[in-house]
Amino acid sequence: MATYVIGDIQGCYDALIQLLDKVNFDASKDRLWSVGDLVNRGPQSLEVLRFIKHLGVEHPVVLGNHDLHLLSVACQCQSLQSSDTFQDVLNATDRDELLNWLRQQKLLHYNSEFNVVMAHAGISPQWDLASAQAYAKEVENILRSDQYIELLSHMYGNEPESWHDDLQGWHRYRFIINAFTRMRFCDEQGHLDLITKGPPGTQPHGFAPWFKIKNRKPIQAKIVFGHWASLRGQIDEPNIFAVDTGCCWGESLTALCLEDLKYFSVKCELCSPPL
Repeated sequence: MATYVIGDIQGCYDALIQLLDKVNFDASKDRLWSVGDLVNRGPQSLEVLRFIKHLGVEHPVVLGNHDLHLLSVACQCQSLQSSDTFQDVLNATDRDELLNWLRQQKLLHYNSEFNVVMAHAGISPQWDLASAQAYAKEVENILRSDQYIELLSHMYGNEPESWHDDLQGWHRYRFIINAFTRMRFCDEQGHLDLITKGPPGTQPHGFAPWFKIKNRKPIQAKIVFGHWASLRGQIDEPNIFAVDTGCCWGESLTALCLEDLKYFSVKCELCSPPL
């Protein structure tokens, strides 16, 4: 039995199958953790959703910003963008089943056996593990409730920039969503820079990768995250593992085996940047 955490698939179904074949993945005994952004940018979002959903509850998924965007477009809280490539999902005969399944997924997944926590973009430097779990649960509960459309309609925006325990309502939930699904750079006070998408060194003065913040609260677990393709999976921070290696940009799709912390990758030759 092996457990693999797979990076941002983003509709690259063919690469997903190639990678699973490479590691001889057997869904009856192995486990696949998905770090989010199952859909968009690549050409086969529908096939990816159907495949991951079919694996079942023993194969955990956390939501990425593109997954939330799909949900938002589907309920008409946001318009379809020219770069979106999930029209196949919106047109599918099983779209409601797939979308209802998607909004049941987590923002944060923790496994005590491996002592590993998985989030799409990472964990805010101001949060310890218990706090992060509690805040993720707040949003997950709303997303699974009849209030999910209202949540998605208030999700977009870069404010508030930093976390305060007394944040309330949609401002609170928006920051939680942004931290778990969009974060890359922060400053020492926890303010998020949600504009810069390049590798370390491209950020504004005073900002650093969230995992490099000096006063970051310790997380007593390994952290696995995706979202940041320009890192190319390369970071030098102990117990933190990046698995987004830019599949939808024609680079590679990567999986991390939790038993031995080895990486496996395949080239994503059929996926390329959108025009």
